Amino acid sequence: MTGYGKASADFRGNKITAEVKSLNSKALDIASRVAPVYREKEMALRSLVGQALERGKVDFCLYIEKDDDNVHVVPINRGVAAAYVAEIRALARELDIDEPGAQWMPTLLRLPDIIAKGDGSVADLTAEEWAVAEGVVREATAQLVAFREQEGRALASMFEQKIANIGSLLAQVEPYEQQRVAKIRSRIEDGLRSLPEVQVDRNRLEQEMIYYIEKLDVSEEKQRLSNHLTYFLDTMREGHGQGKKLGFIAQEMGREINTLGSKSNIAAMQNIVVQMKDELEQIKEQVLNVL
Repeated sequence: MTGYGKASADFRGNKITAEVKSLNSKALDIASRVAPVYREKEMALRSLVGQALERGKVDFCLYIEKDDDNVHVVPINRGVAAAYVAEIRALARELDIDEPGAQWMPTLLRLPDIIAKGDGSVADLTAEEWAVAEGVVREATAQLVAFREQEGRALASMFEQKIANIGSLLAQVEPYEQQRVAKIRSRIEDGLRSLPEVQVDRNRLEQEMIYYIEKLDVSEEKQRLSNHLTYFLDTMREGHGQGKKLGFIAQEMGREINTLGSKSNIAAMQNIVVQMKDELEQIKEQVLNVL
C-alpha cells in the first residue's frame, strides 16, 4: 500500500502541483492540505483520491506556486489603521504613557478589519482552473497506483517463493513420521521390560499405544496446511482487494504450523517447524502491503 506520486501543470503563469503518498493502514485515512482557492472542492478531491487508492494512510497536498508577476499582495485598510493609531495615541495621552512606535506594528496588523477582505486575496475558482487542478490530482494518484502495482508484482513473486518453501519443508516432515512412531513404541516397550515384576496386558498396551500415537499424529495438520497454501495462492491471483483475506489465511497457516510444532517430539521435525515459522513470518510482514 506504500507509494508516492507527484504531478504539476501550468495555468496562466501559475504552477499547480499535487503530491500524494500512502503508507500501510487497515482502512482509508486521508490527511489533506489544499490551497485556499481549492478549499470548496476539498471533499471532491478527497473522494477522488479515496476511490483510486481504497486503503492506506494517505497524505495528500494540492498547492500553487505563483510567478512574481502573479503575486497578489493583500491590501491593508489604511483608513482603519489610521483610525486605530489615532485612538491609541489619544488613549496614551489620557493615561500619560508613551505613544506607540514601530514596535507596535505587528499588534496593529492583528486588529479587526485591518486586512482588507474580498479584494483578490483569494481569487474565485474558475471551471477552467478546476479542470487543470483535477487533472493534476488524477495524474499524481495514477503515479501512486502505478508504484503500488510495481510493488505488488514484486510481492506476488516473493509470496509464491515463500509458499513454495513452506510446501517443501512440509514434505520433509513425512520421513520422520514413521520413524517417531517406531521410536515411541520402542521406548514404551523398553520401559516395561525394565520392570520384570509388572504383568502387562498386551491388548491393553496396544490400545494405549494406539491412543498415544494418534494424539501425536500430524496427518490432519499437514493436510490443512497444504490446503491453506493452495488457497493463499488462489486468493492472491483473484485480483485486487484481497489483502485482508490473505492476512486471515496466513493466520490459519500459523495455527497449523504451531500445532505441528507442539506434536513434533523429535528435534529434526521441530527444526523444520522453526523454518516454516520463519517463512510464514516474512509473509505476514509483507501481506500488510496488499490492498
